[in-house]
Amino acid sequence: MASEALQPNVGKKPKKRESQLLQTTRKLLKNKLAVFGLIVILLQMIMAVTAPWIVSYTPIEQSLSDAELGIGSEGHWLGTDNYGRDMWSRLVYGARVSLLVGVTSVVIGLAGGITLGLLAGYYKKLDGLIMRIVDLLFAFPGILLAMLIIAMLGTSLINVVIAISIWSIPGCARIVRGSVLSVKKQEYVLAMRSMGASDIRIILKHILPNCTAPIIVFATMRMATSILSTSALSFLGLGAQPPTPEWGAMIAAGQDFMWSSPHMTIVPGIAIMLVVFAFNVVGDGLRDALDPNMDFNN
Repeated sequence: MASEALQPNVGKKPKKRESQLLQTTRKLLKNKLAVFGLIVILLQMIMAVTAPWIVSYTPIEQSLSDAELGIGSEGHWLGTDNYGRDMWSRLVYGARVSLLVGVTSVVIGLAGGITLGLLAGYYKKLDGLIMRIVDLLFAFPGILLAMLIIAMLGTSLINVVIAISIWSIPGCARIVRGSVLSVKKQEYVLAMRSMGASDIRIILKHILPNCTAPIIVFATMRMATSILSTSALSFLGLGAQPPTPEWGAMIAAGQDFMWSSPHMTIVPGIAIMLVVFAFNVVGDGLRDALDPNMDFNN
């Protein structure tokens, strides 16, 4: 009996330590708002991918005899616009445009921001120069900077992607730089440097992987900003051009019919609100889930 008491764990398998991904997922799923946001984002992705199969009309198909039909009309459950185009079809294809522009602009912005942030944080000689350029970009309000870039390049969705990408770079660069300044002082980085490891190896293999948490949170919340900015620029006539089905452009087209056909503005407006809200709450949820100081056990 005494020997059994001294060896209580003999024959028992040790508990496996939960991976970081599983821990983050578990914490994220406990956040009800974040789960709601994930569902909305998933629905948008499904709409974007399956657009040709879940609509009965093409988004640019006109039927003036069916113009300005209200919500719940036969054959057009979300109504039609002033040209008789099906609002559901335009909403679904608009989800594809918003998601494509948002993802592309965020990826390009992250590529530029991560590169500048790593260089500024690791090399002290480059820090001053890069951060002054970033500060210069921060001097312009984001939407005005995007409008300035589009004014120089011309109005198109491609130029909207370029403008939002450039707008995303300074914020990402500053976040990455702060993380690098903290990580590069860790003992394992100093040990690798003393062992003669190259700067590229240290940056890519040891510093960048430890900066992923703030980058993921930034990218998620930046998606909301990108989608909202795309809609704002299209509303002003600087983004998607008619007859492209884009949510901001749909609101612009429907503003003259607010009293006779309010659904032309309300439907895409609700879509923008839900998607932007979804990305924001998922970003907040990821920030809490990736914070080791947060306790989700209670």
